[in-house]
Amino acid sequence: MILTKASNEWMKRPPEERFKSLTDMHQVSQTYRSEAVTRTVANRDITTAPIEGEEYGVAVIMNGVPSRPSHHAFNQMAGLIGAPAGYLRTLPAPMVADCLNYGLFSQRKVSEIGTLVHSPPTSVGTMMAATGPNYGRVWNDDVIAALIDRFGDGVTGDFTVPGEFGRKVIIDENNTTLYRSDRDMFVFLADEENRITIPNRRHGQSGSLARGFFLWNSEVGAATLGISTFLFDYTCSNRIVWGATAHEEIRLRHTSAAPHRWVEEMAPALEVYAQSSSASITNAIASAQSAKIGDKDAVHDFLAKRFNPSQAEAIKLVHISEEDRPIETIWDAVTGITAYARRVEYQSNRIEVERDAGKLLDLVG
Repeated sequence: MILTKASNEWMKRPPEERFKSLTDMHQVSQTYRSEAVTRTVANRDITTAPIEGEEYGVAVIMNGVPSRPSHHAFNQMAGLIGAPAGYLRTLPAPMVADCLNYGLFSQRKVSEIGTLVHSPPTSVGTMMAATGPNYGRVWNDDVIAALIDRFGDGVTGDFTVPGEFGRKVIIDENNTTLYRSDRDMFVFLADEENRITIPNRRHGQSGSLARGFFLWNSEVGAATLGISTFLFDYTCSNRIVWGATAHEEIRLRHTSAAPHRWVEEMAPALEVYAQSSSASITNAIASAQSAKIGDKDAVHDFLAKRFNPSQAEAIKLVHISEEDRPIETIWDAVTGITAYARRVEYQSNRIEVERDAGKLLDLVG
């Protein structure tokens, strides 16, 4: 399995969104939160007005205090009133303000808007989010603090910014995997020192895997709160994760229950992952390698419960092609499924197949 999520983040992040340690990232997030004002406001208590001297600039005014909407918040406001944001951006500011004011005043589906305004002391505030009133915000600084508590600063300790091709590197802006903006955050940490040795991994040869995880969040509704864990061979210079397996994922939508679910579900999951020993993973893989499925009919039935007939046949064939023998064990099935997934054209479908492969290890857990 190849994971490209970290590489996509690495390619798109400008220098100001890249951090060399979790502690630096946390400090910036704390400052940002201290300068943020959140409130729920009735639609009819929000007005917009053109900014004098700007052809397309529009201000959002709440309780007499103006702020500039970010690109993302403007999209959200337009969505809440059912207006096409892209079209509104082509109109002169006075017309845009009129459209927004009419929509806010006449809107019946949403009577209140949850707002987040970043108000640094030396400049005009920026509206960063315009969501439904029940949006469940999980703050980035809380998420990063939980990471620091369990894994350290991301530079020292077991779980750190991964190296390149298994070799440690000095962490700088070019190779970091710690990202944060005023819209979202993303972290990739890995334990490459305590690698897990797997006997008979491929072609009868032993191999080793490292543990890693991605974690992401958005305070403004741009993404879910999520964590994915996996085992992998190595990452390359552009942060593609190669040879990943045992991929598992938890996602939380930012509903009103999200802050409680973060405390009750995801934070404890991080604790378990931080404290889990490589021995438990090694034992699970060893169990999968020794768990016989049966003869070819049993293998067919095993795969047919999880995949359609053409997929099941393709999985068996690709395993024979890569391993020179048919599927015999649950580990063989995991190997065959992940090999098949590499040939799936669309990424969303490929990830779904890879997750199904990871779930097979639960059968012997």
